Amino acid sequence: MSNRIDTTFAKLAETNTAAFVAYVAAGDPDMERSLEIIRGLADAGADVIELGVPFSDPLADGVVNQLAADRALKAGATFTKVLQLIRDFRTTHETPIVLFTYLNPIYTYGYERFHADAAAAGADGVLLLDLPPDEAKLNAELAKSEGLKHITLIAPTSPDERIAELAKQSEGFIYALSRTGVTGAQAAPSASIGETVAKIKQHTKTPVCIGFGINTPEQAAMVASVSDGVVVGSAIVNQVDVHQNDANVAEQVAAFTKPLIDATKAK
Repeated sequence: MSNRIDTTFAKLAETNTAAFVAYVAAGDPDMERSLEIIRGLADAGADVIELGVPFSDPLADGVVNQLAADRALKAGATFTKVLQLIRDFRTTHETPIVLFTYLNPIYTYGYERFHADAAAAGADGVLLLDLPPDEAKLNAELAKSEGLKHITLIAPTSPDERIAELAKQSEGFIYALSRTGVTGAQAAPSASIGETVAKIKQHTKTPVCIGFGINTPEQAAMVASVSDGVVVGSAIVNQVDVHQNDANVAEQVAAFTKPLIDATKAK
């Protein structure tokens, strides 16, 4: 069955255009305005929306994204409401959605049920921050995707053998980190990302997107020139924080993100 992620990257490849992947926390600052924000990002030209599932212990996230998850939870976010958010988005947009989450909330909800319900709601992929592929192989239920592409995460510290293994089992796109650490803790992407992308591409045709430390149009353009896509999260989430009390928060977030998107497309 056709997947929106595959279709999107195939179309971008035809014009040699890099993808722009925008991350926000679902339900931040509340569900109603969260819907407006992701619609605004899609209208601004984001090719993929990475939607963080609010969780009380987001250990791979820096303070910006931790606070976003906290705001969403305090506003009443639940996974059931995240599913409704996706359904509402699907009434107006076909932009691919990847759920960015941890294993605990998925396992609590029910692993197979999570995948089935998310796919039925209109999600296209899932990025599990704390599920190593080795662990998934040892547990049959964790290997089932139920209609969602499992996005592979590759760190710059991964040895060549590990990169080869991860790249060969990848689907949708690969999220390659430009630096080590947690989200939002870097001032700029690493200058060696081109080498990282080249290493990965030796083993797969899956598109490689780079994230961590991208805050400006100049940085987005640089990353786009050596990869298949640019992932921006904390810089966008910070705009939600800054404008969370504004009635036009969605417009403010889109206005900040548009120059980043345009720089990515200038590849």
